[in-house]
Amino acid sequence: MKKFISVFALALVVMSVSAENLYKESKFFDNWYVGIQGGIASPAVGHAFWGDARGAFGVNVGKQLTPVYGLELEYTGVINTACSSDTPTPWASLRNGGYAIDYSVLTLNSTFNLMNLFGGYKGQPRLFEIQAVAGTGWGHTFLPGADNDQNDIVFKFGANFNFNVGKEKAWTVALKPAIVYDFVNKNLAMKAHAAQIQIFAGVAYHFKNSNGTHSFAFGRGYDQAEVDRLNATINETRGQVAERDQTIAAKNQRIADLEAALKACEAKPAVVQTVTNTKDNLECYVYFNQGKSTISPAQMPNVERIATFLKNHAGSKVVIKGYASPEGSIEINERLARQRAEAVKTQLVKKYKIAADRISAEGQGVGNSFSEPDWNRVSICTIQE
Repeated sequence: MKKFISVFALALVVMSVSAENLYKESKFFDNWYVGIQGGIASPAVGHAFWGDARGAFGVNVGKQLTPVYGLELEYTGVINTACSSDTPTPWASLRNGGYAIDYSVLTLNSTFNLMNLFGGYKGQPRLFEIQAVAGTGWGHTFLPGADNDQNDIVFKFGANFNFNVGKEKAWTVALKPAIVYDFVNKNLAMKAHAAQIQIFAGVAYHFKNSNGTHSFAFGRGYDQAEVDRLNATINETRGQVAERDQTIAAKNQRIADLEAALKACEAKPAVVQTVTNTKDNLECYVYFNQGKSTISPAQMPNVERIATFLKNHAGSKVVIKGYASPEGSIEINERLARQRAEAVKTQLVKKYKIAADRISAEGQGVGNSFSEPDWNRVSICTIQE
């Protein structure tokens, strides 16, 4: 008895661990089963076991609360036949009195799966398993004569040797030996002479669960504090990802803007000649690259047109004013503006042999003649007749 109590206590500990890892995934209508059984029942002592054995049958319905621990409600009936012994015991007094069943037991049993208890649950029932069974309930003896029936408290102890069969382990075939103690005449002690031995064979069907199987499925329960910590970590990570996405998007937009500006510059046609006729003078424009004061080959036709006009009109003169775009410091822009004006003058004098006294060149700093900053990198040549 002490060993049984120790096993029971250990089972409760394992049951709590199993419930933490598995039971939270199980619903109320999961892990139920029904079963039928048949066999023999015979007095524990004082009788010929096989000679006084009588047929018995039973039905049960139960639920596995965890892979280790379960509860079941069991009814057992013993078929009425005459005993061969006249020993004055409750069993001997059961005679043919018109009852088909002269002894019945209704118990609430606790079951302990020893294989899962000591070997751990593997995710589905094993082919062979051993269960320890302990229960208590109501025993009723049908005696001849009016008002002679007897009711007693009973205790049951036994073992189930289970074979789980079928592809999904939905069926269990079991050999089920047990001993049932009867507290006769309110005698609160379990006596062997008031006990019977039961040997049953039975079959049980396990209903399908919400997880799609006929048994427990692995799962894990989290407490709220752990869930809150995980959510906080997820939210923090999401914030970091969003911040990085914004940084990447800004850089991508900057790259796109630079690429668009580059394509616009490449698509811009080279200005070969721009001459504006006014009432009193002619103007010609010589454009420069950013930060440069040398005349590109594409702009030399404009310089040549100025020289041609000056050669064809001996009394004409030219005033050259150099400009810079807004980029850069004031000092650099003033120097560039002056150098651009001098560059045009130098080409007219040296390449085209125009007299220097017919040319006036001066820098004007940052220009604002055009809305596009790039167009203000220019020398404006005004020809005066």
